[in-house]
Amino acid sequence: MILAPALALVLTLVTSATSISPPSPADVRAAWQPSDAVLLDRRGEVLHERRIDATRRRLVWTALDDVSPALVSAVIASEDRGFTEHRGVDARALAAAAWSRLRGGPPRGGSTITMQLAGLLDPALRRRREPRGLVQKWRQVRLARALESRWTKDQILEAYLNLVTFRGELTGVAAAADGLFGKAPHGLTRSESSVLAALLRGPGASSELVRRRARALAGADAAGADAAGPNAVDAIDASVERAFVADGPHAQRRADAPHVAQRLLHAGGPTHVASTLDAGIQRLAAQTLRRHLLAVRGARVADGAVLVVDNASGDVLAYVGSSGDLSAAPLVDGARARRQAGSALKPFLYGLALDRRVLTPATLLEDSPLEIAVAGGLYRPRNYDESFRGPVSARVALAASLNVPAVRVLTLLGAETFVDELRRLGFGLDQPGDWYGPALALGSADVTLWEMTGAYRALANGGTWTPLRLTPGARDADARSVISEAAAFLVAHVLADRESRSATFGLENVLATPFWTAVKTGTSKDMRDNWAIGYTDHYTVGVWVGNFSGDAMHDVSGVAGAAPVWREVMDFLQEGRAPSRLPPPAGLVHQHVAYAGGLEPARDEWFLAGTETANVTAVETVAGRPRIHAPASGAIYAIDPDIPRERQRIALTARGVRKGAQFVLDDGNRVRADAPYLWLPQPGVRQIMLVDKAGKELDRVRFEVRGLRPGRRTLAAVAAPN
Repeated sequence: MILAPALALVLTLVTSATSISPPSPADVRAAWQPSDAVLLDRRGEVLHERRIDATRRRLVWTALDDVSPALVSAVIASEDRGFTEHRGVDARALAAAAWSRLRGGPPRGGSTITMQLAGLLDPALRRRREPRGLVQKWRQVRLARALESRWTKDQILEAYLNLVTFRGELTGVAAAADGLFGKAPHGLTRSESSVLAALLRGPGASSELVRRRARALAGADAAGADAAGPNAVDAIDASVERAFVADGPHAQRRADAPHVAQRLLHAGGPTHVASTLDAGIQRLAAQTLRRHLLAVRGARVADGAVLVVDNASGDVLAYVGSSGDLSAAPLVDGARARRQAGSALKPFLYGLALDRRVLTPATLLEDSPLEIAVAGGLYRPRNYDESFRGPVSARVALAASLNVPAVRVLTLLGAETFVDELRRLGFGLDQPGDWYGPALALGSADVTLWEMTGAYRALANGGTWTPLRLTPGARDADARSVISEAAAFLVAHVLADRESRSATFGLENVLATPFWTAVKTGTSKDMRDNWAIGYTDHYTVGVWVGNFSGDAMHDVSGVAGAAPVWREVMDFLQEGRAPSRLPPPAGLVHQHVAYAGGLEPARDEWFLAGTETANVTAVETVAGRPRIHAPASGAIYAIDPDIPRERQRIALTARGVRKGAQFVLDDGNRVRADAPYLWLPQPGVRQIMLVDKAGKELDRVRFEVRGLRPGRRTLAAVAAPN
């Protein structure tokens, strides 16, 4: 018998194999890392699946009981008919393979399922392009024997089915069943099982070769009368065609929170991550954003983002970072992208002024043409409708989003003071107040929807800010009271005032909800961004709409773009809830107010205790804090030698000053500040200070005066700094 020498040699090696220690089944299973990580919502529902390992596709470990019996039977028939009988090595098959190798014949398989598992477990044995040598084969035999002595047959078969490669990148039965047939392993049919078993002999084999092998396998493994009949053949052919479709059918993966998955799911991290998201709210928010963006597609709007936050905990319930396939850049995270805030910052400006008792909701602010000298020239704020209303209450100015009164409030507080307030509310502003200037009142700062929604939530929580969170856990201890609970209530009361809002928006608009909400919109310069952020007693919802490219929208304001999305999400959240509004805290007084001359209708108003008034007159109008109007701080003036020196004077003017205020020149001289003063400058860096009648400094500017050589005309009389 020609196999006798080889068989004797193999038997000798097998029976004399020394013992080695393989890993335990628990160790192998614990080391298994799926290539896809899963994001779960707050109730454990799968929200998003993300590929974190591009080298191989591996899904969750599959227990043997969860594998179709048809596949188990087909694999044993294809790979190791004596699997249940041998102790890891089939001596006869191994001898035939060895004899063929010794005679110079083509390589032939002699490995059992246990030996194949040994090759998968031992890095030194993992199959390479060339066949294993005798030394490696001997190592494989030893490990297979050790596995059989310590593992059960079911444990060996389970590990093998999870670790073996079926085709291409598909490793393990779960990935193969999903990738080739769009099924879970327990749902595989007999024909599909035959195809998968046929692939084990050659994961890179052609479809025709796999078809022949699968047909032969089905016939060899006939458990029923028609197993190899026409129906079985047709089923196998159909399964082969399905398996060899480009990229496979892949079961539909969850992809409901791509931007959160990008943040929380990483290679080397946990494969199942719990989030604070609510699957129902997340999908509703994404669908709502998409539908409304399609409605304004003709107005050159492509992108948007939505956040929904639970007020009490700070849990983010919905995080929609983009419009998905409507966007040219769907991977950009619109919730974290910096965009101009527009009027959406105004509630924090008024909240600060109310808290510092600079004004009350009844205080009259002048809505009239305004010019403010800045380094680059004159800043002239305008209202959205290009009109002016004269004296208006702070309530109407905020609710109707009037621009000029907001700039006047900023002059009362100072830009640096407001920047400090915004930073305490979580805004990442990295420039000083002077850099933003008076335009900060109208939202010239770049902010994110994440920051904006967190800040509005602070208003909903009585002025206390805590960080938002995407993962559950202990409450963050980083809590800070930014404005008083009473001032936060006043802002909310104004933002919920439908009648005061009507001066700009009318009584009927998407912001007029049938339940209590405090809401503000905002539109940035040239309609590049618009916002709608508001809250109930339970939730805060923030929406941004625009274009990631920075392109301007066509006639899309916050009410037309972001507000409809905000309203629909709010309606969904409020469904089934009893109407509720924020209760007034301590420290407030309810007072009936009358306006002299009928400037505004008489009404009941809330005041911080000690600031209440029953009658408001135009005399009490706030025009702004005393300040130097001209020259502008940072400006550069040039003296022209061809113009008589006496005719080259700079006008010193001030706004908001009272009798007795003075300009203090840099030579120590003082002049009246309640009227313009024509000052003859000298070259150099100059400084002018404004003081009240008691000598207290009110404002200060620094600028430069330069001389020109005769005949040189390249500098204007007044130039902005480079």
